[in-house]
Amino acid sequence: MHLRMLHTRRQRVNDMPYLIIAILTVMIAGCTVGPDYVRLVADVPDAFRYGDKEARDTVNTEWWKQFNDPVLDALINEALANNKNIQIAAAKVEQAATVLTQTRAPLFPQIGYDGSGAKQRASEEGASRLYSILPNPQTTYQSLASASWEIDLWGRIRRSTEAAHAQLFATEEARRGVILSLVASVAADYLQLLGLDEQLAVSKQSLAAYAESVRLFELQFQYGQVSLMNVEQARTQYETVAAAIPQIESQIAQAEHALSILLGRNPGPIQRGKAMKELVLPSVPAGIPSDVLANRPDIRQAEQTLIAANAEIGAAKALYFPAISLTGVFGFSSPDLSNLFKGNARTWSYAGSVTGPIFKGGAISSQVKQAEASRKEALLSYESTIQSAFADVENALVTHTKLGEQVKAQEKLVQAVSEYERLARLQYDGGYSPYSTVLQAQQQLFPAEMNLSQYHSSLYISLVNIYKAMGGGWIIEAEKVTMQKDRESNIRDGAK
Repeated sequence: MHLRMLHTRRQRVNDMPYLIIAILTVMIAGCTVGPDYVRLVADVPDAFRYGDKEARDTVNTEWWKQFNDPVLDALINEALANNKNIQIAAAKVEQAATVLTQTRAPLFPQIGYDGSGAKQRASEEGASRLYSILPNPQTTYQSLASASWEIDLWGRIRRSTEAAHAQLFATEEARRGVILSLVASVAADYLQLLGLDEQLAVSKQSLAAYAESVRLFELQFQYGQVSLMNVEQARTQYETVAAAIPQIESQIAQAEHALSILLGRNPGPIQRGKAMKELVLPSVPAGIPSDVLANRPDIRQAEQTLIAANAEIGAAKALYFPAISLTGVFGFSSPDLSNLFKGNARTWSYAGSVTGPIFKGGAISSQVKQAEASRKEALLSYESTIQSAFADVENALVTHTKLGEQVKAQEKLVQAVSEYERLARLQYDGGYSPYSTVLQAQQQLFPAEMNLSQYHSSLYISLVNIYKAMGGGWIIEAEKVTMQKDRESNIRDGAK
């Protein structure tokens, strides 16, 4: 009877770990401390003030191809494949992925091993008779497998994992933001380069015309038909244009160098495709606020940062509650290596521990308050990012609209000044007006033509800024090029 009761008691003791694990597993399912994330309902306008409601929806296409310039297409593909900032952003994504793996690792049992061998001789001076008959020196060998598991009863590890997961998504959105900025920057720099080319062509054309005027006036001065003042007036106009050309050439070189860096090259010349006037002006994309919210990487990044900050509150609050861990060891220990793995050498142990705070001097409450303040900061940053996104789109739309009006007005101005200069020269040739009238017309014509070239390039660049501000599904298409490059790089690294 006594032996039966003892056996039953031992059986209950042996079943205790399994019972504890079963109870804790049930409890874990419903114990996650901290607030769950609820997506913010943003206060957004119903429509853009300067949106073109009649334009076709092109925001989700590879919009740069609408310029119909193969050279621009090739430059963007090269930048997506070789730009250093994209590669840096991709490396940051890899870092965030490893942080996520490291953070969620405690959710699973941690299994390890340990092997040791030691030989030790103890002093026999003053030793007891029992100790003196023991082997000296002693040899011990151990081979152990260990396992430990922190039971995430209050959800601390899960909240930390949720935060790390959101940070990974935020880092990925940051990489997409780099792609968005890169494509827009390459397109804008290339269009600026074409605009500078056009300004240089206007300057050289004007310089050649003024050089011919100087030559004719010098001949007329030799024969006494005009005064030296007329010659110097013509030469002044010539030198004014001549002084502008080196400045434009310097700007072209700097623009080429900036674009080369975006392409992942060393500074150098950039190939040109079509001239500015030969480019096709794409349509303004039709978009609504929800499209912006869904596609802009900076907004997505801000939301993921908010999700991470929200999860960190739960991770901080879980520190108030006890941490429960289970540990176990199984292995063999023997003084003889040949008997190490025999049944008599077997050893094992298991244990559970509960540790919790009693007094921390306000450390945990301060950590909770810090997490709550971080969430508040992230929330305000998210709302600010949304508002800034709408402002970016509105600014880009109004800039494009007003630049279109400015280009039309400037074209009329150039046409009027050109006609004025032609009529003034006819009157001068006929002896009806002084040369100062011609000079005055020329002084107005050159800057008017230069401004028109600048407005043309600004108009095209404003369209680039619209696509950049709206985000759009085109980032996915651009991302494919970078992903292909990453795969090729990983293959090369693996081969090494």
